[in-house]
Amino acid sequence: MKVIGARVLVEEIKLAEKIGGVIIPGREDKQTNKGIVACVGDGAISDNGTKIPMRVKVGDTVVFTNFAGTPIKTKNKDYLILNERDILLILDKEDS
Repeated sequence: MKVIGARVLVEEIKLAEKIGGVIIPGREDKQTNKGIVACVGDGAISDNGTKIPMRVKVGDTVVFTNFAGTPIKTKNKDYLILNERDILLILDKEDS
């Protein structure tokens, strides 16, 4: 699989939440999601024609806005295709 432009393929990290000892599989009221970058595009092109390199790389753990991206399914996994601008931050290894 190859991502083009300033897009990122992310495997979302599904976090189960506990409320009063009961596991809640997902909450729609959360503001952000977390995922692992699986593939990155080759970057955007500026107005003057220069290539803008991607700031994220494969293996980065990222936080992105809720409901961002386009879901895509493969035989083995579910991914999201995000625009790089939808990524809010890249977590350091000790933060992820």
